[in-house]
Amino acid sequence: MATSNGMMHIGELAERSEMSLRSLRHYDEIGLLSASGRTEGGFRLYTETDYERLILIRRMKPLGFSLDEMADLLRIIDALENGSDENRRAELSAELSGFVEQTITRREKLRRQLEMADEFLELLRTR
Repeated sequence: MATSNGMMHIGELAERSEMSLRSLRHYDEIGLLSASGRTEGGFRLYTETDYERLILIRRMKPLGFSLDEMADLLRIIDALENGSDENRRAELSAELSGFVEQTITRREKLRRQLEMADEFLELLRTR
């Protein structure tokens, strides 16, 4: 349930993102997705921006990105959004391009795996 200031409790974030409370707590513990606030009782509170960040993380999971890679990508995105000098921006953009290339490669691998799964399913159905 969202709070009066637009923040949501961890349960709502878990439900909206279709992720487990355990994963969200783990992401907080390792600094991948920290809560933007806490209630007086110490419960985690998240913003819509936190939700969007979590969705980015969730989309990286099926592509096999490691937690360290996820953290690296989030660091790059944060630095680009917060402004950087021209040299740093070019470096960050190159790093981001590397993630784009990795994602293309990993997506293609998943596409091939899905084709094989479809072929397997068809073999089973024709038995």
